[in-house]
Amino acid sequence: MDIKQLSHLVAIGESSSFTRAAKRLNMAQPALSQSIKKLEQSLGVVLINRSQGMNDKGISFTAEGEALLGHARLILNQLNQARAQIRAMANLSEGEVRIAVPGMLGSFYLPSRLMAFRHRNPGLKLSLFEGGTRDALRMLEREEVDIAIITARDLTDEFDSCLLLTEEMVVAMGPEHPLCSESAVTLEDFLAYELVMFKPGYFHREWLLSQARERDISPNIAFETNLINLIKQLVSQGFAITSVLDMVISAQDRIEKRPFEPRVFLDLHIAWKKKRPVGKADRAFVEFLLEHR
Repeated sequence: MDIKQLSHLVAIGESSSFTRAAKRLNMAQPALSQSIKKLEQSLGVVLINRSQGMNDKGISFTAEGEALLGHARLILNQLNQARAQIRAMANLSEGEVRIAVPGMLGSFYLPSRLMAFRHRNPGLKLSLFEGGTRDALRMLEREEVDIAIITARDLTDEFDSCLLLTEEMVVAMGPEHPLCSESAVTLEDFLAYELVMFKPGYFHREWLLSQARERDISPNIAFETNLINLIKQLVSQGFAITSVLDMVISAQDRIEKRPFEPRVFLDLHIAWKKKRPVGKADRAFVEFLLEHR
């Protein structure tokens, strides 16, 4: 049983005649009759009653024929819907982009680019999953998303990737903080003050804690939160200092920022699994981000 045979059966059912169905299918009537006969033989049942004189005066289906006709119509309808959807996805008039991103990029780097991409491709749905870099990596490994933005050190042989941007990690502090008098801040000086940090799962936290261990320093973590606006408030009011990507701090924040000494830069990559085919919508989104980085 194949799709062509099912389409022949549906054509006969809709035309109520072998002759009219053959004409509609642009094929010879004997060939159509042979197709149905082969279908019956493969199933071991009779599908169409062939009483003398009924061929072109009205087709009669057996109970098995009526049952298969109903399934055939559903199958062909679903096949047509699948074809239409794939064509739409190929034309970027339909589809979904599932992307996992670190919190800071989701809040400060991507919004304008997401809106611009959506304006260019209004038929595409964008599903953004925001969290720590470890969350993004885990979702990509589990194939809960199609693409993710991760750090260079998270790249392994199972991923293909493109460098999206290189961003500096800076020290953020209130305008009255003693470190404001410095042009750059060493990690030792940074770790000497009360800190507000992201919760576990964020690269910034992991990196800073690893630097503290290398220096045998126990950092004083006064606050833990993933809410960037709360982090900014705590910093601007002088309750703690932190380290964030340079893009996070603007002139309106009443927050001073200084580079580390030596300076620290973070490479962020768009990544996807090598063994999982990337859809056309995902490729279009990756190309768009690279075009507008």
